[in-house]
Amino acid sequence: MNQENIKANQEKGQENSSLNVGEIVSNSEKFIEKNKKMITIIISVIVLGIAAYFLYQNFVVEPREKRAQEELYAAQKYFEQEDFEKALKGDGKHAGLVSIINEYGSTKVGSLANYYAGNIYLRQGEYNKAIEHLSAYKGEDKIISTQVKALIGDAYEELGQLDKAISNYKEAAKSENIMTTPFVLLKLGQVYEMQKNNSEALNCYKRIKTEFPNSTEYREIEKYISRLENLQ
Repeated sequence: MNQENIKANQEKGQENSSLNVGEIVSNSEKFIEKNKKMITIIISVIVLGIAAYFLYQNFVVEPREKRAQEELYAAQKYFEQEDFEKALKGDGKHAGLVSIINEYGSTKVGSLANYYAGNIYLRQGEYNKAIEHLSAYKGEDKIISTQVKALIGDAYEELGQLDKAISNYKEAAKSENIMTTPFVLLKLGQVYEMQKNNSEALNCYKRIKTEFPNSTEYREIEKYISRLENLQ
């Protein structure tokens, strides 16, 4: 093919391309013109939806969270003082955890109230209630989430449901936090011992020895290891 033919083909291709682009633009303009009303309605709905979301967040969600936080603050104080009755039911001036959960359960504060309530019910020996409220905690705080799993494990252990206790302790131990993981591993090892699963118990104790030498549990872990190794 000579240079003239090549040039002619290129020019023809460019011409066709220009025609295709022009046709697309023309069709798009016709579509917009034909559906102008519908497009305007769709855009208006989107804009109104965004505006409604921000209004809801600023004038409903945030004030609701603020009121809930104020009520929770008083309940937290009673919890720290171990006045669990007032923490749960309030003092006549401030709502207790139960009311906070009922009224603000869908908020972050309501989720945190479930954590405190579950903690209290566990201490009071109401293990099923403890599990119910602790399981309702949906917060993102890693330390509290770890504590929740460990506390649920405690409740199941008290109920004699050791497999469920182990499952929750194992979840709690995944955090590898020096403040919580050694303690959870010790509890996990003890539950394994209850099940006569000494090899898994020994693994838990050895993890404390090798991974958490600065923990409180490390100080006495050697006696747990020696005792089980002597049984083998």
